[in-house]
Amino acid sequence: MDEKYISGNSLEGIIHLKEAIPLGIQHVLAMFAGNLTPILIVCGVCGIASGSELEITLIQNAMIVAGIVTIVQNVTIGPVGAKLPVVMGTSSSLINAMISIANQIGGGVYAYGSLLGASIIGGLFESVIGLCFVHIKKLFVPIVSGLVILTIGLSLIPVGVNEICGGMNANDFGSFENLFVSLFVIVVIIYFRNFTKGFTSTALILIGIIAGYVLVSIMACILPTTIDKVLADGTVEKATKDWVLEWDVVKNAAIFNAPKIMPVKINFDMKAILPMILMFIVTTVETVGDITGIAEGGFERQATDKELTGGIICDGLGSSLAAIFGVLPNTTFSQNVGLVAMTKVVNLFVITLGGIFLILCGTFPKIAAIISIIPSPVLGGAAILMFTSIVVSGMSIIVKEGITNRNITIISVALGIGYGFGLVENSLNKFPESFKVLFGSPGLVPVTLIAIILNTVLPKEKS
Repeated sequence: MDEKYISGNSLEGIIHLKEAIPLGIQHVLAMFAGNLTPILIVCGVCGIASGSELEITLIQNAMIVAGIVTIVQNVTIGPVGAKLPVVMGTSSSLINAMISIANQIGGGVYAYGSLLGASIIGGLFESVIGLCFVHIKKLFVPIVSGLVILTIGLSLIPVGVNEICGGMNANDFGSFENLFVSLFVIVVIIYFRNFTKGFTSTALILIGIIAGYVLVSIMACILPTTIDKVLADGTVEKATKDWVLEWDVVKNAAIFNAPKIMPVKINFDMKAILPMILMFIVTTVETVGDITGIAEGGFERQATDKELTGGIICDGLGSSLAAIFGVLPNTTFSQNVGLVAMTKVVNLFVITLGGIFLILCGTFPKIAAIISIIPSPVLGGAAILMFTSIVVSGMSIIVKEGITNRNITIISVALGIGYGFGLVENSLNKFPESFKVLFGSPGLVPVTLIAIILNTVLPKEKS
């Protein structure tokens, strides 16, 4: 092999396109559904019709913006960007807050535009936090960072299980066929991770998803593809099973669509701005955790001040840019943190190609359609392994600090109270809405605050 080409396990340098392209696409597959889900949910709350021209434009722009901000995170522009294998996308952690804000404003396109205006202000606020982060980084000692990463992983596991069972809009949730498809994908990934070397051991998620495609295609030839679904009014209708490939979506997708700037009028409503500024604290903590997780999972080291500062600034400015394109706040994607931990593919050229592929998906809808029809059980089989890899990365940081009485106290209280309350629905119902949004699920903010406070006040143990 030419000496100027290196493996995907090296941060910088160029590897062969025949390896780099599939590895980059693998990162896109890991986050594709998660990037679009917040748009679909919030559009529904704001009364933007499913399948409407506006919704299609917003979905298209979501992919383009995710690609652009991913590239900036990798190549950096001045102080903006972490120069780490970070993949960006529309934030899911703010969904509950955005739904609450939209409902308080009254819904409609005005509410959606108000969320965009609040995202511009909130993104700038996060960028300021990034500029000042070097002064507060000392609070994020390894035990705190490990707990943040662990919480991110734990909060994602139910998402993976939901996909395994059929997904958010499942017609046959938890069916034997759904579980069988996911188990098959998991077995394929385990095989290529543990019994192969080289490219196949790093492209294992892509291989697992392709294997899942092949399996469900075979199943569609020998098994019924529809199920009787009972509607709310008691009537029964035929519905497609969750593992079936919806090729009509690809057939009906346009070949090319030019992106549109400001497809929704942006409004600056204080009822949206104030709570969204608070919520950008959540996405800042998530970004710190994700960047720390990438450094730990990919390089077995702590993230540097420059990487954290640049990553947070890019996260904030990326959210402001996204709003101009009608897209909800962008943030680092935890799914890809798990992928880095599993595959050790950290090459910036690979991730940049993934960003370019996202832009192509936004401008050539047929490409996006092929990815969007990945059945939930196929994606779930891959996702559950990636999410648990994040948990392992968090645990490894904690273990390196030592399982002392002091650390056990910090871990127990932070997880038990901070994460525990987020698991129980309505546990914070008596508190104001802004408090519930900030301190409820997934528990990142309370876990972080409790860990920081205990690490500050508890006496240090003698060596």
